[in-house]
Amino acid sequence: MKLFVDDVRKSPDSSWEIARTYKEAIDALKSGMVEVLSLDHDLGEDLTGYDIINWLERKVYHEEIEAPKEILVHSANPVGVNNIKRAINSIERFKKLI
Repeated sequence: MKLFVDDVRKSPDSSWEIARTYKEAIDALKSGMVEVLSLDHDLGEDLTGYDIINWLERKVYHEEIEAPKEILVHSANPVGVNNIKRAINSIERFKKLI
């Protein structure tokens, strides 16, 4: 599945599932079915796309879940984008080690 995480925007096309909240995104990731993940930073709640990628990073490191094959960022928040990209890079480095 392709998962588009954003509280406002529409997905790029009908091939994407949409998660509007942190909880919806985490539930989808826990399913193990997400192959492509696209994150917005600001989700209109206390938790952000950065919180999602941090959750995913911990789960991947502890080998509790596999990372999606591709992780993208579509946020307009430049600081949020940089933070998420650093976590994505960390996940990618770890995937190369296992």
